[in-house]
Amino acid sequence: MAEDIPLILDDAMSGIAGMSGDVPVGLGDVDVDDVDLFGGPVDLSLPSHRPPSKQLQLRIDEQRIRGCNQRIAWSKQGTIASIGADGQSIELRYLRTDAEDASWALSEATSYAQFSSSNTQTTFAGGPIVHLAWAATGHSELAVIDSVGRVSILAFSTSLNKPFALRSWEADPVDDLHAVVGCYWLPIVPANKQYNVIYGPAVREESGYRYETTLVHASGPYHPNPNKSALLCVTVSGTLRLLFSQNSNLVQDTSIELENITSSDDLTSHASICTDKNMLLIAMVTASRQLKVVRAAIGWNQSQQDKQAPLQSQQLNPMLQHKPTAVTTWLQHSGGESQLDISSDLVSHVEMLPSALPTGANQWSQPLVIVVREYLPTQSTASYHPEPQSIVDRWELVTESPPQPLHPAFEQLGFKPTQSIPQTGSQAHTRLNKLPPVIINKLIISIQNLHHGRVVCFFFSDGTLQYRDRFTFEEVFNEPNPARIASLQHAGFQFSDPTPCLAAVLSPTNCSFAQVCEDGKVKWNNLKYTGPDLAPTGPDPNYAAIVAGLTTAVSTSSANIISYDDILATARQFINRPRFAYEWMMEIVRILKINVDYSEDAHHDQLVRNNSLHLCLSILNHLGFRGEFKPRSFYGKFSMLALNMRNIVILITISSNAPSNLKVNPLDEPDVVDALAGCAKWAVDFLAYTCDCIFNLLDDPKFLSFLTGNNFNEMVPYLLEKNEIALHLILCSSTRGFLSAACRRLLHLDSISSRATKFYEQQQQTPTGAANGNSSLRPALIMAYQKMQQYTSSSLIKVQEFDKLLWALGEDIRHTYQSTAAAQSGAAAKNRGQNQGQNQATDNAAKRFQAHCELTLLLANNPPAHFQPLLRKFFNTNVRQFRTLTDPAKLYFADYSILDVEDDYRSLQEKRARHTHIDVFKRVELKPTSSTSGASGSSAANAAGHPTTLPPHSAPSEYYRRCARCTSIMEDITGSRPGYTFVLAQQRKCSCSGNWGLLPRSAFVG
Repeated sequence: MAEDIPLILDDAMSGIAGMSGDVPVGLGDVDVDDVDLFGGPVDLSLPSHRPPSKQLQLRIDEQRIRGCNQRIAWSKQGTIASIGADGQSIELRYLRTDAEDASWALSEATSYAQFSSSNTQTTFAGGPIVHLAWAATGHSELAVIDSVGRVSILAFSTSLNKPFALRSWEADPVDDLHAVVGCYWLPIVPANKQYNVIYGPAVREESGYRYETTLVHASGPYHPNPNKSALLCVTVSGTLRLLFSQNSNLVQDTSIELENITSSDDLTSHASICTDKNMLLIAMVTASRQLKVVRAAIGWNQSQQDKQAPLQSQQLNPMLQHKPTAVTTWLQHSGGESQLDISSDLVSHVEMLPSALPTGANQWSQPLVIVVREYLPTQSTASYHPEPQSIVDRWELVTESPPQPLHPAFEQLGFKPTQSIPQTGSQAHTRLNKLPPVIINKLIISIQNLHHGRVVCFFFSDGTLQYRDRFTFEEVFNEPNPARIASLQHAGFQFSDPTPCLAAVLSPTNCSFAQVCEDGKVKWNNLKYTGPDLAPTGPDPNYAAIVAGLTTAVSTSSANIISYDDILATARQFINRPRFAYEWMMEIVRILKINVDYSEDAHHDQLVRNNSLHLCLSILNHLGFRGEFKPRSFYGKFSMLALNMRNIVILITISSNAPSNLKVNPLDEPDVVDALAGCAKWAVDFLAYTCDCIFNLLDDPKFLSFLTGNNFNEMVPYLLEKNEIALHLILCSSTRGFLSAACRRLLHLDSISSRATKFYEQQQQTPTGAANGNSSLRPALIMAYQKMQQYTSSSLIKVQEFDKLLWALGEDIRHTYQSTAAAQSGAAAKNRGQNQGQNQATDNAAKRFQAHCELTLLLANNPPAHFQPLLRKFFNTNVRQFRTLTDPAKLYFADYSILDVEDDYRSLQEKRARHTHIDVFKRVELKPTSSTSGASGSSAANAAGHPTTLPPHSAPSEYYRRCARCTSIMEDITGSRPGYTFVLAQQRKCSCSGNWGLLPRSAFVG
């Protein structure tokens, strides 16, 4: 029976048996080499992941051995510090504008190796430098830490690449137990003392973007001096060390033991510190695989009487206290992570985040501890798990309230509480609650907190980065979102050209980053627009998103006193759009609510102190700069002159109104008077240049036709074509205010120079007068006052009469505003009944109209039609009368080279041939250095692209300060007398608010 049943495999087996060696075996269209046993496709290609380089493996090993190994750091002022290849120096770089074409790039490195006091030789008995950390102070301070925990603190007060030592590390012990595994600079008290401001997100609406403002609670502890910080360090032995600066700038330290060390298992390998509700939270990882959290407090021991005393007289004597808070083990494996290599059980990063309040929430999140472990594939494990892996473990620091005590009624029932039930007064219990881990198939080389701890940024070894929300740990900023822009990535920007690296750091603006590549070179990468192509003209939602993103970025940076140079570098991608600069300024004025209306009689002090207006002028100045020997745009020329005017007004004002505690008069020092004489020369030439331009318009029939015909709206396009900025300088109330202030300061200088010259001449004629005083200073002071008197008295225009001309124009503009407002209120009164609320609304509308007109003038738009009769009267009456008081021919043929405003081809070529620069402090020409004398030393190294070695104390004549933003130049001078030092302190930044970079004088070869 069974023999009759056919086998299912009979046919198949017979087919196989009948095959000869010459019959090919095929599986249809599938190659047998590309299938596995069950017919599925097989990937026979080599692994796509590049094996970790030797340099990367060494870097990961460094991070596993000990915390505090940041090789590169970026300050709020813009200095990028990195550890030199020899480990015994640091290299200082910064972003700077190329004087040739105004493009942005990373500067050449300046090497610095003086980590002791100026008269002491620096030793490296403690091994190489391993960590760099910047303070958030107004004048940057950099902590340089070596491998045994010796700490040197450098200060950068005048330039981005010239520090001086605040603290030497020579007195620190050379002991491995003092090695630093975690450090933290205390934050600076914010401007409003309670909140840090983040502008954004920008929410798209039908009428444009609406800007929201996020207020992040600020948390101490702080240094008692709001302008200073203090450095906290955790050592291998579990000691918390506080390095603080007295108000006399003397750096002292104190310490406290956080842990009792009884064996090597108790040693701390990594630590992280943060401030939380006026306390310190310290997360510590030990060799015994424990994760500990400690709370600490700083008591500055200041009495109420001490707090009321002047800062300079306060003596600080801080005391540290601590309390263990929670402990757990950090090695808790979870699904999805590789356990093939025991090295993946080693910590590489620890980050402590304070509690935070989510946007729109009422409940604070818990403090968060982030611990990173990393797996590197090796030759023995690559076949099983070829991908590198970072395991991000997270713990919340949870505080649980004790259970409520039993109600007394239970005792009446005979129930007695046991010892396990907490009684009234029991303390809350704090524990570490582990959250689900995040596993990333890349190697994390750096962690950075953004947006005041609300966003966490991970840098990877392949040169890419990833942002995660601090509350949910979901990825953010990873795709465009023009409807709600919280970062430039939402507006279509991305980092391109990733390069494998060993260390990286985001800029304080989060708009670019610097990285140390595997070959040791430092590379800068800024955001590039990668979104859809923009429409050449007309409304474009993508373009509007770009402007909104740049607006929130620069506004946040300005509010937090952060250098925004990399934002300017990003914005330069769009300078070819004709109205980009003005449209960006319009949004900045709107988000910051900047006052641009100074048409009323306001004190010049308010105008000078308007830092937000200064921000706008600085941005316009940079965007209008095309190169040292190329013509500036209209708005670039306008803003450059306005900024220089403002700076001169400030210098003259502070020199004449020194604080009482200075106890000297700066005007009694020849260096100060000589510098003010140069400022007077610049101001006199500028007023003459403005008058000459106005007279040229008076002689221009085409321009005059705009004042009488129906083509008034064509006036500004004509001025833009001619690059003629004089009319807008006097029409705009803010720049007209600067002009008026300059006139009054010139009259003041003329008066004091005349009186001083007569006084010293009379003293020189009497024997007793010549014998009194400082005989070495007297001749120089007399010559300086004579120079000032010569400049102010030889002006080509009558300064006082020009000030009257400006006043008359201002009066006419005010009357025009008032008549326009009256007409608008009269029209409104006809349409509705009069009441107090409606009158107030009408007044507010008139003020808004006035502010809108002033903003229109500032941004080089056409004035309102009401200005046509005003301008007709001004030119036909006021200007003609004023011209009779001058010699127009002298104005026309005068030399205005000191102003740097000539933009015709011939003038620019002459400037290139002379190769001279104007000192923006003394306002004199700086003669070029000959090529033969400048081909040695640091200049030759700089030309070859090698780091420049900068002596800690250079002779003033050997170096120039160059603005990183506008490329202006001044001599690197230091004040030897208190008055001159006080005045020089006002030049810590360029007039455009850019920071100074120090360059050898020989770099400017003639």
